[in-house]
Amino acid sequence: MSVIAGLSVALASTRIVGFAPRQAPPATLPIYGYTLVRSYPHDPGAFTQGLQYVDGVLYEGTGLNGRSSIRRVNLETGNVLKQHNIGSQYFGEGITVLGADLYELTWQSGIAFVYDRNTFAPRKSFKYTGEGWGLTHDGTSLIMSDGTEFLRFLDPVTFAERRRVRVAALGQPLKNLNELEFVKGEIFANVWMTDYIARIDPATGRINGYVDLRGLMPANDPSRDVLNGIAYDASGDRLFVTGKLWPRLFEIKLTLKQ
Repeated sequence: MSVIAGLSVALASTRIVGFAPRQAPPATLPIYGYTLVRSYPHDPGAFTQGLQYVDGVLYEGTGLNGRSSIRRVNLETGNVLKQHNIGSQYFGEGITVLGADLYELTWQSGIAFVYDRNTFAPRKSFKYTGEGWGLTHDGTSLIMSDGTEFLRFLDPVTFAERRRVRVAALGQPLKNLNELEFVKGEIFANVWMTDYIARIDPATGRINGYVDLRGLMPANDPSRDVLNGIAYDASGDRLFVTGKLWPRLFEIKLTLKQ
């Protein structure tokens, strides 16, 4: 999602479902912690909306009207190697790379853009209803979040909806699913305005557990906005996370807390 933390407290308080901002999710579900492996530089001006690491390349999508872009980034240095800006009327959201294409959602414009993943040359666009939040894929379908408790599975060629699942924890729906990443058969989803990632069964929408990332960036750090951005390096079995306007990107290993 795309409202800067602190600018719309009332909106944030009404949209959180399942557990409150900065607080813990239900204790009856498995909670995973993390071990910090390495920290990398990250552009502190990047309002991170989407992140993906594929074939040795880090891709990032950023938001805010007039500042939205898709990028190819050097993981080691944080330098932007290639960038394509979108029109100021669009608020960029989640991205994903599938085959030769890079897909980008927009927040409230109801349009998704498709680019050549290498050149960033525009290829086509699709219309959709509702808001666009996060985007990933399972190798066959695009998977999209829209701020509700539902995830949509879309045809990557036509953008037609193939199916959808209702995401729930112990029978209670969880909304505000933000940036998405497909990791070892599960969908990892940032829960907007919290420091948690939900681990979701793509077949049923059931939440298998949560990842607690509190403490990764100090809460009183003036550069800190909300956690948002998950990328998985499948070949190297590495997991990366960052946040909106964060000056660092972190490689972590998950540990079971309870």
